[in-house]
Amino acid sequence: MLNLATLITVITTASRHEEGTWFNRPVVQEQLLPAIVETLYMVGVGTIVTVLLGLPLGVILAETRKDGLIPHRYTHKLLGASVNIGRAIPFIILAVIVLYAIRLIDVPWLSTVGWPAFTVALIVSAVPYFARLVESNVLAVSQGKVEAAQMAGASPVGIMSGVLVREALPAIIQSITILTITVIGYSAMSSIVGGGGLGALAINHGYTRHHFDVVIIAVVVILIMVQIVQWVGDMLSRLVDHR
Repeated sequence: MLNLATLITVITTASRHEEGTWFNRPVVQEQLLPAIVETLYMVGVGTIVTVLLGLPLGVILAETRKDGLIPHRYTHKLLGASVNIGRAIPFIILAVIVLYAIRLIDVPWLSTVGWPAFTVALIVSAVPYFARLVESNVLAVSQGKVEAAQMAGASPVGIMSGVLVREALPAIIQSITILTITVIGYSAMSSIVGGGGLGALAINHGYTRHHFDVVIIAVVVILIMVQIVQWVGDMLSRLVDHR
């Protein structure tokens, strides 16, 4: 009877253990969806703001060069140096600097803990990176199309927005796709500086507590996000490609 009781206890304990793993684990049931939402907020807001800031910056970088539409030596050097510095600083160090700056400024509605502050760090790091991508996209546009627009009397601003960006749009969409995937990767580091999202779930509740199933779930969700972004980016790039 003792052996049978011991066996029943072992089986019961194992069953309870199994019920507390993977999607049966309470932390997954309670925090997976909020972590996904926080990651989507970080990636969505970070990508949109980065595109709004980085797109014009990249075009200006390309066209203030010596043979550009609006050549200006000092502006080009200043912007180029700023972008290079932003790209040279490792992301996690830049994130710490940005969070310290937020703390010093003491913005009432922006705490240094949570996804909003980390999103600011994402944007500061991603804008220089995306600006260089856009610069390369714009420089790849055929000079003949620019000259044709100039002969038609188009202004430099009109050429930059109506010719350069339009002709480079398929490549720019691919660059936005690369940017979004990069931001998703950066968002996984959020737990290091007190952010949220899937990265915090994987590190704080998975790795540090030796719950490997939580890590796997978080990684799989991130991989699904990356695949969806890549698929959408490829589809949009093909749709706008009029060549």
